[in-house]
Amino acid sequence: MHNIHTQLKDLSSNKDPINIIAKNYYSKFKLIFIDEFQVEDVADAMIIGNLLNQLIINGVELYLTSNAHPDNLYKDGLQRQKFMKAMNFLKNSLNIYELGGPIDYRTRNIHQFSEADFNPSLKMSDSEIKDFLIKNFSEIEVSFGDFSINSRKFKCKAYSNNFLWVSYKDFFIQPTGSRDFIEICENIDWIFINDFYEYDDNHADIIRRFISFIDICYKENTKVKFFIDSKSIENLYKGTKLNILWNRCASRLKEMQTIEYLESSK
Repeated sequence: MHNIHTQLKDLSSNKDPINIIAKNYYSKFKLIFIDEFQVEDVADAMIIGNLLNQLIINGVELYLTSNAHPDNLYKDGLQRQKFMKAMNFLKNSLNIYELGGPIDYRTRNIHQFSEADFNPSLKMSDSEIKDFLIKNFSEIEVSFGDFSINSRKFKCKAYSNNFLWVSYKDFFIQPTGSRDFIEICENIDWIFINDFYEYDDNHADIIRRFISFIDICYKENTKVKFFIDSKSIENLYKGTKLNILWNRCASRLKEMQTIEYLESSK
């Protein structure tokens, strides 16, 4: 979607930019595969339905994987009725298969840490984390205060050209988005997060941002250190509307805390 939004910006003076983008795709590709397909906001919902339908009409073979049935995509989202009209065309044009099994392959080889390994993180104060960072990044210059991404400033606790340290409750309440998260992952080696707080559906926007952030970090194999124990981080979301997205996110959070993930990350 980041690429599509960039194209839309470049084509903003055209009458039907979606049609131009679709034509560009179906003139180049006979098959398009979209892994872990999901829709999170109203802008993407209105764009993706129209775009996919045009690709199908013009003979492109689509293969999509998703944790949700098409009927459950963009659940409880704004203007979802318009989106579902597009999804009904998609449903009637594609074969839908549910792949089930008793094994969670994402967590099969995950190394399980004991609670004793995590509990010290719970007790770490800001000063202790600061000392931890200075000790491990002593050879670089560390700055404290706001940092800039995509020509905008955001709150953080510390940053350098190697790491970014943010407060969960302060960072994700800001109007951040996927472009910001991509920019961070492409330019930062380590991300540190503390000050976690539990939210319900009254703060679904914060949870959506965090899920989007984790999705991008996972895709980019970015190293993230969570100063919280594994059980508590899985329970950060106390609502129900985002359960499908959160369940996948919780699985990724567990994996991202393992030695195997960190050693395989960039």
